[in-house]
Amino acid sequence: MSEPTGVIHDIGYQRYTGLRLGRRHVFGALYLHGVRTAFGLGRSAKAKIFPWLVVGIVIMVAAAVTAISSQIGESIMTYAQFADAMSWLVIFFVAVAAPELVSRDLRSGVLPLYFSRPLPHADYPLAKLLALVTALWLLLGAPQLVMFLGGAFTADGMRAVWDEVLDLLPGLLYAGLWAVVFAAVGLLVASLTGKRAFAAGGIVAVFLMTTPIVGVLSILPSQTANQLAGLASPSTLVQGIGVWTMRDQLITSPEAAGPDIGAFGPAYALAAVALVAACVALLLARYRKVAAR
Repeated sequence: MSEPTGVIHDIGYQRYTGLRLGRRHVFGALYLHGVRTAFGLGRSAKAKIFPWLVVGIVIMVAAAVTAISSQIGESIMTYAQFADAMSWLVIFFVAVAAPELVSRDLRSGVLPLYFSRPLPHADYPLAKLLALVTALWLLLGAPQLVMFLGGAFTADGMRAVWDEVLDLLPGLLYAGLWAVVFAAVGLLVASLTGKRAFAAGGIVAVFLMTTPIVGVLSILPSQTANQLAGLASPSTLVQGIGVWTMRDQLITSPEAAGPDIGAFGPAYALAAVALVAACVALLLARYRKVAAR
């Protein structure tokens, strides 16, 4: 009886001989893909509907503010006030974008493929966080540029244009503060589940259900409790920092009084730093656990 023999078939597989770009390029690819994902780019038309609906709304509001201001000859809303006014839309944008960035990967089980290569476990969540921060900053910053262009074209002389620039810069920084705080909280919540609906609901709950707590604390008989009430919600926390650092931009009339923070402005800033640091630390711990599986 003859011995069984094996046959090797050449089906064309070849080893990769191209340039290996390394960790920096992997991080950059994750970041760029994350920014595109937040706006639904490179995905189906259905995935683009909500992000671009939000973008369209904020751009239209900015255009309307610019048109009205040019007609009456004075500003009806500062750049910082625009960020405050659009914050509720940012909440829903985060609730949709954050699960798209991380929950899909958790559910589909592709993370072991990411971590099978020499990719540090911290790079994945940090790239996703930076992508979400960028997307939120663009969401609030691009309409402010629309307002700036309208103000610059109707300004009387270069001095007025320069004054407009000086008003714009704090507004862009304030938009960055909104982006960092909301992205850190939203991405942490989204990373806890692979189900996008649960992640979106959890994000909305964290932002909206903390608002009544602020309301309860703000009516207590203690003035100190009233002034520290804003620490209980991410939204009022950011607004408190804005009132402390750019009061002239946010409080332009008695109707736009803003939260009463008293002399606790530094406490609001420290609380924001602690909140973001805690969210990032928990996010890194979460993915350290995922990578260890």
